[in-house]
Formats: sequence, C-alpha cells, structure tokens
Amino acid sequence: MMMSAEQPLIVLIGPTASGKTSLALRLAAEFNGEIVSCDSVAVYREMEIGTAKPTHEERTLIQHHMIDIAWPNEPCTAGDYSRQAREALAGITERGHLPIVAGGTGLYLRALIDGLFPAPPQESGQRERLRKLAKTRGAAYLHRILTRFDRTAAAAIHANDVPKVIRAIEVSLAADQPLTVQWQKGRDALAGYRVLRLGLNPPRDRLYERINQRAAAMFDRGLIEETERLITRYGRDCRPLTSLGYAEATAVLQNELTREQAATQAQQGHRNYAKRQLTWFRREPNVHWLKGCGGDEDITDQALQSVAAYVKTSEHCRPSHQTGSRPTS
Repeated sequence: MMMSAEQPLIVLIGPTASGKTSLALRLAAEFNGEIVSCDSVAVYREMEIGTAKPTHEERTLIQHHMIDIAWPNEPCTAGDYSRQAREALAGITERGHLPIVAGGTGLYLRALIDGLFPAPPQESGQRERLRKLAKTRGAAYLHRILTRFDRTAAAAIHANDVPKVIRAIEVSLAADQPLTVQWQKGRDALAGYRVLRLGLNPPRDRLYERINQRAAAMFDRGLIEETERLITRYGRDCRPLTSLGYAEATAVLQNELTREQAATQAQQGHRNYAKRQLTWFRREPNVHWLKGCGGDEDITDQALQSVAAYVKTSEHCRPSHQTGSRPTS
C-alpha cells in the first residue's frame, strides 16, 4: 500500500492480566480504531477459555484482527503472523481508522514491527534429534540448552513451547550465532508508520493477584472440559495445547495432577511468564510506561492523552477537540 506520509500506529504491550484488552477497547472506541491482536495462542480457533480473548460482544463492538485465524492443528509462525498482521494494518489505514496492536507475545511483535531475518539452512536431522531429546530429557532440559545459546530468546519463549524452543536452537546452531543477534540482520522492517508504544507495568503484587484470579477463573469456567474437547478433535500432541493453562489441564486429564494442583501450577506459570514478558518488553525502544492496569481510570486518562497528542496531526483519526504535544518516553 502506498501512503503519502507516515501513519500513526499504537502498540500496547504489557504482561498477561495487566489490562491490555480493556485499554485497547477504550482507545479504539475513542479514536475510531481497530485492534490487531498480538497473541500467539489467540490466533487459534476453538481455544477460548485458556486464551483470555476479548469476548464475542467486545469483538462485535470493535473490529478485531488476528484472532481465530488458524485451526489448532495448523502451524502459525511468527512469519505467518507478521504477514497477515501487516495486511490487516494496511486495511485499517485504508479505511481511515487507527490501528492499535495489543498483546503480550514479544516475538510476534518483533516480527511485525522489525521484520524477520532470512533463516539459515538447517542441518539434516537436527530437528528430529532435538524432538527426541525433549521427549527423553524433558522440555525444561531443552529450554536450558536454549538458555546457554541465547538467554534473551529463552526469556521470551516458555519452556513448554517445545516447537519454538527447538526452532530457536536450530537457527542458533545453523548460523553459529544467537537467534536474537540474527534478528538484527537483513530484516524487512515495517514501513510507513509512526509507532507509539504504550506499556502497562502494574505494581508486582497487584499484577500477581490479577494473574492468580484469572488462572483460577479459567478452571472454574471449564478449561479442563475445553481441553478435553480439543484433544478429542485435534490430538494430544497439538502444539497450542502446550501453552500455559492447557498444559496443566492436559495433566489433569492424564491423572498427573489434581484440579487444584493444576490451577496452582498454572498460576505460578503465568506469574513466571509475566516476568519474562516484562524482561522482553523492557528492551523495546521508546516505550511510554504506564504504572498501573489498563482498566484504572488514571491509567486510561494518561493513555488517552498520549494517543490524542500522537495522532493530532493525522486527519483521519484526529479528535477535533484534542490538543497537545507528542509524549516522551
């Protein structure tokens, strides 16, 4: 798509359960926006309870993209996400709306904004050897190997996400260089947009309380039953079922954990994931950090002011009553 000038693009990041959905919806309603989800599990259909997707009512009120774009037994890589999300951004801009990217998957966001590097050729049989190692020694062992190769990538990829861990090790071995170093080379960066990055960073104790409540609520709402339906339809080895919440629910179905143990383990897993997300996002450039949750009135006001100032020169989404200057971060 040809654009005469750079268009405003809002990127809303933060750890799980920090209120990104609530704030994104408010921003979209205020500034005639559409939301592009940036979540590596929300891309899958039929996975509702364990993904904390926006509700169907919320998706009816505000146009959402990159949700329910693949079946659980279909691959959806960072490259797949980047290509389709860029198409969504172009369509939003063409319609004269404000694109708002919201989510917590740092790798997908990096692919969207900075682009991907050309992957080096893989050694024959390497992937199968790593898969065998994961089965015999466990996912945590494989993740420790990745940590030795690339600590930054290991911080961003959950140990249970064996396919992503394997891919990161593969690429690091093939190029004899960490995956995250290769990200800086020869990438097709997103062009034509001015990016405002807003980050949610609630107090840690409050964030953990929200995480614990959300994880417990998922089990109360039927996460185990949803997981059982997914296993029946797509098989136990379906990749998205290794994600947080679904992995613990699967363990219940296999009589490896009780329901209570699974909920507690899921809470801990989500808290650990939130730490890794914050570590990742602190490396993002020029983030305007908001010290609270997305539903807080003062945080919402700060975000509204920042976005109003950022888009004020854009004819297609500028509120006529807003004035201000571009925020610093």
